[in-house]
Amino acid sequence: MELNLAAIIFVAILANNIVLNQFLGVCPYLGVSKRIETSLGMGMAVVFVMTLATIVSWVIFNFILIPLDLVYLRTIAFILVIASLVQLVEIVLKKNNPTLFKALGIYLPLITTNCAILGVALLNIQMGHNIIQTVVYAIAAAIGFTMALVIMAGIRERLELVNMSGLLQGAAVTLVTAGILSLSFMGFAGIMTL
Repeated sequence: MELNLAAIIFVAILANNIVLNQFLGVCPYLGVSKRIETSLGMGMAVVFVMTLATIVSWVIFNFILIPLDLVYLRTIAFILVIASLVQLVEIVLKKNNPTLFKALGIYLPLITTNCAILGVALLNIQMGHNIIQTVVYAIAAAIGFTMALVIMAGIRERLELVNMSGLLQGAAVTLVTAGILSLSFMGFAGIMTL
């Protein structure tokens, strides 16, 4: 079981990174990755929401939807869980850390529509994970998401200091950088085939 959990962690963080390999959650990845501090704040919110949403979704799926033969409602149920948890995070951040709340701006409510969170909940069900594997996969995927955000933010902060041609400024250099970063992470997937 330990080796299996280690493999789940490696795959979720590096080899099959939710943003860089599966291309889920690209909107907050590109939108929030301008500053490292903001990226870390968004990443922590995603870790919390993704982990809790995946656990609650797994419980609802296995103990309510399957016994009542309502499996076809899983996507709607999972979206309701995610939306509720995002509201909770928004309330807590607004009260306890107004600076981060303002820095995240529109991207905090967009966690509700972040397909990475819904994707992880659905992938856990699809892969047939038990509750421990579900928790480990959700945390590892959220850490991978956070890592991708922070790396991209660090690169973007450094790029602001460079004098570049007008053609490569702004969105162009961001998209090229995201593509190169994604390609570099795809190399980890080759390790899993050895």
